[in-house]
Amino acid sequence: MPVPLYTQTVIALIWDFDRTLIPSNQQDPLFEAYGVDAREFWTEVDGLVEYYRQRGIRIARDTAYLNHMLTYVEHGIFAGLTRARLRELGEQIEPAPGMPEFLERSRAYVQEIPEFAHEGITVEHYVVSTGILPMIEGSVFASAIDGIWANDFIERPAPPGYIDTLGMDEGDHPITHLGYTLDNTSKTRAVFEINKGVNLNPTIDVNALMDEEQRRVPIKNMIYIADGPSDVPVFSILNQRGGKTLGVYTTSPANNFRQVRQLQIQGRIQGMAEADYREGAAAYLWLMDSIDQIGWEIVEARRRAFAEIPRAPGHAE
Repeated sequence: MPVPLYTQTVIALIWDFDRTLIPSNQQDPLFEAYGVDAREFWTEVDGLVEYYRQRGIRIARDTAYLNHMLTYVEHGIFAGLTRARLRELGEQIEPAPGMPEFLERSRAYVQEIPEFAHEGITVEHYVVSTGILPMIEGSVFASAIDGIWANDFIERPAPPGYIDTLGMDEGDHPITHLGYTLDNTSKTRAVFEINKGVNLNPTIDVNALMDEEQRRVPIKNMIYIADGPSDVPVFSILNQRGGKTLGVYTTSPANNFRQVRQLQIQGRIQGMAEADYREGAAAYLWLMDSIDQIGWEIVEARRRAFAEIPRAPGHAE
């Protein structure tokens, strides 16, 4: 058996962003800054798949809004929109109640339990979102999370022959192309990157064959928190492999509650609570109890592993 790469004492909380860590859509400050009617923008986005289908073009539904943002830039509606400007607008994103304080409270909690501290158990937080990376980086969550998977833009693409040039103009320019993209299905790739430790050791390929004992964060040590049907692929993986899943909802709009309730009825989530993470709230209690359960499972597994180590022979009488 190969030598274990990790002690597997990390508990990873993986968060969706919109209507999970924040009470609404992260793009709201963008629309407000440029005087754009949010409802009109999203109505246009909802019609894009059919618009292009009628013209013999197939587009990805999950990321259609990103291309529509670029169209708004091109037509001068989001005039001069840069990655830096998106990061500035991210500062205006309102966090959900109890956030980001809960993130640090959960880390501190495992240090307060002597058995957990003795085994070196830690809590890490990750955001996996179909939202916009620079906006999340600009938010109050940036310094409190351990990694972000989200969509990003390119301002000036590398031109033909760029390898032989001295470099490109690095000044701020409006966004023009999609860079990294993440849809509802590829969120699962982020889960496996955390699982295998790719985010900390990029020499490991996410598709590399690895024994469960070799992985940095077993899926059974993960908790996924999200708000909607788009998160079903990740919910399914965690449910199948021993992880924990919490569906959260906001009270406005009302259909957000109904969507999460439907996930619970279908057995796609293990728990359901309002996206309120203040001490004593249902989400706070559910998550802290889940961290507690996983922590004690790690302690017990490490005690069993230690007990199985053969003892050295004693002296003969």
